[in-house]
Amino acid sequence: MSARENLEKVRAAIAAAEAGANRKKGAVRLVAVSKTKPAEEITPVIEAGQRIFGENRVQEAQSKWPELKAGTEGIELHLIGPLQSNKTTDAVALFDVIQTVDREKIAREISKEITKQDKHPRLYVQVNTGSEPQKAGIEPDEAAAFIALCRSELGLTISGLMCIPPVEENPGPHFALLGKIARENDVETLSMGMSDDFETAIGFGATEVRVGSAIFGAR
Repeated sequence: MSARENLEKVRAAIAAAEAGANRKKGAVRLVAVSKTKPAEEITPVIEAGQRIFGENRVQEAQSKWPELKAGTEGIELHLIGPLQSNKTTDAVALFDVIQTVDREKIAREISKEITKQDKHPRLYVQVNTGSEPQKAGIEPDEAAAFIALCRSELGLTISGLMCIPPVEENPGPHFALLGKIARENDVETLSMGMSDDFETAIGFGATEVRVGSAIFGAR
């Protein structure tokens, strides 16, 4: 199937999951994960009306998205991969949303760049719900203090939380934990759920799902 056909299937699955969870139609935003995909494979998905996209790497996004964004109004670009401090200037300049704020050093660099560039991307804190040592993200029991630091000391607006549950575990408890942290810290956006588990995530209150391979095919 083509990416456009896959997109329609994913949209239908999101709508069904919203209905199944007694949630309002359109409550969940789809972030189409276009990492590793060239512009010519992304363009048909844009033409099908998709406007929100996720990329893992700043440098890769720089190579294709300025031109793609210039050709279409309303594109919203999300950084969903780890952000290195030496890429902060470029990330703040290019991305509309940074989903992977996960440590004090990067939060301070983002704060500096927001002031310098007078550009205000939406910011999410990535939470390592499985406490996996190889994975980025703040520890769950440190999330409240980190969010408070970002807001009070650094003047950052934290509008969302993001997580990537361990591959081999049931994602439900991880989604529930992220929802609990969000409620306790007055955070509205929950970015959780990918190609294999986005319907489950919607049942646990996801407001954004990040879907790549189910749209664009295997990488």
